[in-house]
Amino acid sequence: MGLAEDTPALAPAQIRRTATVTVGLLMGVWVIDYVDRVMMAVALPFIGEDFALTKTEQGWLITAFSLVYLLCQIPGGILADRFGARRQLMVSLLLWSVFTALTGIAWGLASLLVIRALFGVGQGLFPGASFKAIAERTTPAVRATAAGAMLASNQLGAGVAPLIVAPLILALGWRHTFWVTAAAGVAIGVLLWKLLPRALPAHLNGSDIVHDKGLGLGTVMRSPSVWKFAALFCATNMLGYGLITWVPSYLLEERGISLINTGVMSAIPGLVMCATVFLGGWLFDRFFHDRARLYVIPLLLVTAVLLVLMLMADSAVGFTVYQTLAMGVAGLSSMGILGMPVRALPPAVIGSGMSVVNVGGQIAGVLAPVLMGFLVDKFSYNAAFGLLIATTILGALIALIVPQRPEQFSLGTKEFA
Repeated sequence: MGLAEDTPALAPAQIRRTATVTVGLLMGVWVIDYVDRVMMAVALPFIGEDFALTKTEQGWLITAFSLVYLLCQIPGGILADRFGARRQLMVSLLLWSVFTALTGIAWGLASLLVIRALFGVGQGLFPGASFKAIAERTTPAVRATAAGAMLASNQLGAGVAPLIVAPLILALGWRHTFWVTAAAGVAIGVLLWKLLPRALPAHLNGSDIVHDKGLGLGTVMRSPSVWKFAALFCATNMLGYGLITWVPSYLLEERGISLINTGVMSAIPGLVMCATVFLGGWLFDRFFHDRARLYVIPLLLVTAVLLVLMLMADSAVGFTVYQTLAMGVAGLSSMGILGMPVRALPPAVIGSGMSVVNVGGQIAGVLAPVLMGFLVDKFSYNAAFGLLIATTILGALIALIVPQRPEQFSLGTKEFA
């Protein structure tokens, strides 16, 4: 369900336009998605001061969202596969905009935890629907590139968020800042509803290839390949969640940087990572699509070395330079990590399959904020950032066992080339 009914033959230009408009709209929504997430990290020092929260309690504000977000991944993927993308995209966007606005009226830790958890429901329905929208509106030949462009907008959102949020907090306060971004979410939701193209016919998007009615969530959940990629995504996603959550507080508190300068210095690594995700997708498709390990493992090891140098930096500028290099190199590896399941999963179950993979990544979102907050409270920021070095090396080790080519990707007892 959710696919368009048969339509007259489409010209190549119409097919390209459908893919381009779809990716462009989804990139816009992902940017708002990440602005709404990252703004909590930028606001944490002020929220913590207002409510007298420890670093561990501040970490729980991120983790409460991430835990519910994780739990909604697979249900969100199932709903997208069953009902199609359009309605679910709208429901998700409007829900998270409502709870973004409600964050601005929170009165203490308990209310913040509840509101951020419900915010996780809204955003948790989105990834499966976005991958489903890509699968419905692109041909298999360009799907990995389209997904890579969409995912790169995550880092664009993470990069621009501090530049937008820091001045707003200074001008309006943290409460009003949440209301402004909620309004932006509603606005882009209206654009999405009006402009999202109809799905391509089944013979173009590949959904006519799989006719096995037994192919569903159970088959996906039994796939060793899907879970290997989920584990890899978990280990490597610790880096992004950890740095996004705690670098703004570190620069403010340990380096004495002003809020505006903190916003700028926090934005630079995310913007660089956005560019390298695009570049990495091209490099992966062009040179390494059948040799993912040869591509991913060296990049992760170089990232770990750069993180060590980041911790050894004796100035805020040096810290930011090495953080930028580390996130830039990690960005190059992103499509090696996610490109294979995007290319190999059949369109009929891509919402469910990528949601399972994304569960792995969101486990990192649950663990990184609170574990790092605990390490800061008990030891130091260096100990907290040291955790990210260990998980990045772990990702390189897990990459040794993931499938490198589509024909090695198993889906239960079935294989799809």
